[in-house]
Amino acid sequence: MTEKKKLIAGNWKMNGTLEANDALVRAVVAGIKDAKCTVAVCVPAPYFAQVQMLKSGSALELGAQDVSQHTQGAYTGEVSAPMLREFGVRYAIVGHSERRQYHGETDALVAEKAKTALANGITPIVCVGETLADRESGKTEEVVKRQMAAVIHTNGHCISEIVVAYEPVWAIGTGKTATPEQAQEVHALLRKQLAAATAHAERVNILYGGSMNAGNAASLLAQPDIDGGLIGGASLKAADFLTIVAAAQ
Repeated sequence: MTEKKKLIAGNWKMNGTLEANDALVRAVVAGIKDAKCTVAVCVPAPYFAQVQMLKSGSALELGAQDVSQHTQGAYTGEVSAPMLREFGVRYAIVGHSERRQYHGETDALVAEKAKTALANGITPIVCVGETLADRESGKTEEVVKRQMAAVIHTNGHCISEIVVAYEPVWAIGTGKTATPEQAQEVHALLRKQLAAATAHAERVNILYGGSMNAGNAASLLAQPDIDGGLIGGASLKAADFLTIVAAAQ
């Protein structure tokens, strides 16, 4: 059995310019030539063509930050999975806490988006995580299990094909990070939940996505159930992003 590679996925969020992207992607491509892990960048949709061209011939994978649950039709402003496929997109983030918070995305919708991505050969990076209020009231387990259960229910035996990202909402963009022990506790919980749904739970990469940076990546990635990172701010700085990639080797 081939050893599972760790996955480091950058999430640029709503950042980028043609000029800045050019410098960033070129630096990342040059820096991952000998990488032993999978490296991806999830970029805003207008930049797919640019990044697809810049990464050409390299090991860098292209990702989207969202995908519609619909494959075509009168859905103004939406981007479909077949469209993503035309740009060589391999990953799509679904259910990021910012989408849940600002766009009202429900557990059921996130599950449908994951299903549509899978049906079109795109690996969904399914985000789950609790708010500070949830954690302080002892509801962490209840919340992440509920979010995960919806995706398992909708995707059945395909569940081993997804990537999961645990992102404690209280640690996103706040500079706060779950301790390696806190993160591992939730990752182990998710692995156990996946194991109840599929015999191939070990195949699933479970990423940590709450303010992982160049300074804390190594200690987080050393945990047994942390298989990589979904990197926000640090993915916009090539040196920081490459330090995280190096920590995942």
